[in-house]
Amino acid sequence: MVHSPFNFIFVHASLPKFLSFTDVSAALTLALKISLSSPLHSHSKQSTTMDEEFSLDDPTQLLESASDFAHHPGSLNDAAVKDFLDRFPLPVIISALQTKSDVPGLENTLVACLERVFKTKYGASLIPQYMTFVQVGLKADSQIVRCLSCKTVSSFLKNFDDKSIYAIKLIIDCDIYPLLLDCRVNGDEQVATAAIDAIKNLAQFPEAMGIIFPSNFNEATHLGNVASRCSSLGHVRVLSLIVKLFSISSSIASVIYNSNLLSLLETEIKNSNDTLVTLSASELLYELTEVQHGAQFLARTTFQLLHSIISNSSMESILRSRALMISGRLLSKENIYMFVDEPSAKSLISAIDVRLGLLDSQDTDERESALEALGGIGSSIQGAVLLLTSFPPAARHIVHAAFDRQGGGKQLAALHALGNIVGENRPEDGVILNGDTEESLRRLVYEVASESSKLTPSGLLLSVLQQAAEFRLAGYRVITGLVARVWCLMEICSKPEIISIVTDPTAETTKIAMEARYNCCKAIHKSFMSSKLVSDPALSGIAGKLQEAVQRGPYLVRKHTEATPVVMTAERF
Repeated sequence: MVHSPFNFIFVHASLPKFLSFTDVSAALTLALKISLSSPLHSHSKQSTTMDEEFSLDDPTQLLESASDFAHHPGSLNDAAVKDFLDRFPLPVIISALQTKSDVPGLENTLVACLERVFKTKYGASLIPQYMTFVQVGLKADSQIVRCLSCKTVSSFLKNFDDKSIYAIKLIIDCDIYPLLLDCRVNGDEQVATAAIDAIKNLAQFPEAMGIIFPSNFNEATHLGNVASRCSSLGHVRVLSLIVKLFSISSSIASVIYNSNLLSLLETEIKNSNDTLVTLSASELLYELTEVQHGAQFLARTTFQLLHSIISNSSMESILRSRALMISGRLLSKENIYMFVDEPSAKSLISAIDVRLGLLDSQDTDERESALEALGGIGSSIQGAVLLLTSFPPAARHIVHAAFDRQGGGKQLAALHALGNIVGENRPEDGVILNGDTEESLRRLVYEVASESSKLTPSGLLLSVLQQAAEFRLAGYRVITGLVARVWCLMEICSKPEIISIVTDPTAETTKIAMEARYNCCKAIHKSFMSSKLVSDPALSGIAGKLQEAVQRGPYLVRKHTEATPVVMTAERF
């Protein structure tokens, strides 16, 4: 018998010697009946090498049929899978995979075929009887077989109707979870991805919490223990697994937090020995800030860490940039302020403010990251208040950079940040801030205008709308939020050129820019119609222009479309 790197074990329940194996389907039926009548935990006693009676001397027909099955367009139903397995029972396929691995293309084809089989409800129902096959597959040398085995576990767990102890008992009896962990840590990229999906599916079972998160650190499967024994790549993969599990639910996040597993991320971020690993850990922390229920856990541990990174001038610039972006995302969440005290938030904003002051004369990626971070913070009401009421206000960096026409990427980042602060992306009732905050914003804008050649805020806004398309897009966002303030509305109405641009349907050529211009026009119109300016006869032309533009919609539409006769030379054959 040819030995392949992957030696499958099949539970066949010691079939009687007198049984004729010419009818393979009958043999399979009897094997499954006997297997089902025996306890699941007795797999290890019944496991032997696949009987040679199930092997195929010539796998050509199987290879052709499996290829057709694997590449069949569209989804396959249970009937199609059952029909295929009636012709080629699973023992036949497994035997061919074991003994005919030297046949070109056979392994890839059969793996693809089995993957489609086990994705169906009917195929998944057979998996419990073949869990030893999965167990050995998870330890195979062949990466595609390991990947198949991980996906098979996922199919079993996803298609298991009753989320009870039965499924978990089978996973425990066959020692599946430690093998999945090994695939996650040591497999190739596809195997590692399939393994993490299987573990996430396992985590959906409440009974699996004790398996995935053992209380004893000395357990071989404790994620902290696993991480301590890994290579750099394996370590990052374990951290990524923790992040993926954290994102599933707040209850699992609570288990991870109480198990002190988040400290693994913090430790790696503080580690200055390996910049790549530290950066990877920072990326994972950035991913954690996206999790809806993450704020309550991250607020307790992360602020001081971010503050220390941002304030550390000796650290790599790329790491500080990532810490800045994490800070911006974390403080952009309205609910974060339920879990962190105001002094901690102010301290982090102050660290960003100081860092921007040090970068004042530099046009660097780090500076843009800092401006974007402040913009993220300013997108929430509480964040905008902190930026505008600190002393000196951290928002001054944004306002100054937003109207610096020589700023390039720095100006663009600042314009979008200013759009966030003035409430362009906030609900209508959250655009206007409290009195002191609004006065600070007005004073900053007029101060920058007075120091420029434009002299007025309307001049600054017009200069932005006269720049390239990406700057105009950001400018529309700024005006959309800012025009809710009466002083800004008056500034805009004093510049007919601004009204002409925002009402011109031909001003933009891309969909996103057309919609931004239209939203800006609607915001000006709404603010105008609800103000005292609507009764000013001198501004009646502006009112009519805005009304017409709003009715026209965001896209270029011809006012009159009539049928026009066309005269041309007739085509002759």
